[in-house]
Amino acid sequence: MRIGLIGTGRIGSFHAGVLSRHPSVDALVVTDTDPARAAEVARRTGAVTAGSAAQVFGAGVDAVVIASATAAHAELIGRAARAGVPAFCEKPVALDLAGTLAALGETREAGSLLQLGFMRRFDAGYVAARAAVRGGELGRLHTVRTVTSDPAPPPAAYLPLSGGLYRDCLIHDFDMVRWVTGREVTRVYATGSDAGPAMFREAGDVDTAAALLTLDDGTLVTATATRCNGAGYDVRMELAGELDQLAVGLDDRTPLTSAEPQGPAAPAKPWPGFLERFAPAYEAELDAFVRLVRGEAVNPCDGREALHALRVAEACEVSRRERRPVELAEIPGA
Repeated sequence: MRIGLIGTGRIGSFHAGVLSRHPSVDALVVTDTDPARAAEVARRTGAVTAGSAAQVFGAGVDAVVIASATAAHAELIGRAARAGVPAFCEKPVALDLAGTLAALGETREAGSLLQLGFMRRFDAGYVAARAAVRGGELGRLHTVRTVTSDPAPPPAAYLPLSGGLYRDCLIHDFDMVRWVTGREVTRVYATGSDAGPAMFREAGDVDTAAALLTLDDGTLVTATATRCNGAGYDVRMELAGELDQLAVGLDDRTPLTSAEPQGPAAPAKPWPGFLERFAPAYEAELDAFVRLVRGEAVNPCDGREALHALRVAEACEVSRRERRPVELAEIPGA
């Protein structure tokens, strides 16, 4: 199989390494707006370089992996659809709902394959939690708590291109709430704080956010996120039911210290970032994409799944801005 990779930044470079080692991938063609960066990735992985995305599509690829800047995702998804080339794209589809709906519409009309990059669906802890909830081990689920905390803010130039904390960061939690519980979000109430570095205020974004979600069976969910967690990279989910409770992401590298005299000590080697924490999940989702293209598996996360998570993020942004509860029915795309 010949695969094209568009974008060789941090996650694109990681994907290049995974694809170059995959037994079903015979050739890898990479491109980036920074030719030197693409050349370095090609040198390290044995890939060949292309001068542009157009050249990647013209290189006879069997599929493409889109890891470019978010602003280019929708156009590249559309190009793949028109070319009849299966595509894997890092979330989000687009920076806004309108762009997402347009890109997904083009994919649907072309009947082409599109898998979105929600890697937590392939993490062992989340997979186990989903099985426990769906299997009734916790009894009636009444409370869910999610936490996503980055150890340090991203570069200031990234913020205006990110889509904001809800769309860029918390969207993973919103996807996990749906995927693990099997329920839909019906209402959100969200707020955020820009009291941290000035670059968040300048970008119209927040560095810390919290949302209260109500699911269609009455389960209550709290979702929090911050860009300023100096202890390390912290991603967790807690699920509380009438029979038992379960935690995802609680291990000997969780950057959390107990205040109890007999509690666990601070981790000696806390998780430094998302690539380290979710490396096996990233590898598993690309393997799933290769198998999807080969006709050996069903799509684990299609465009509609990505749209559901984005609609929750959109509702949270409206709620924060207008300081009111928002019904998901208010957000287009249902």
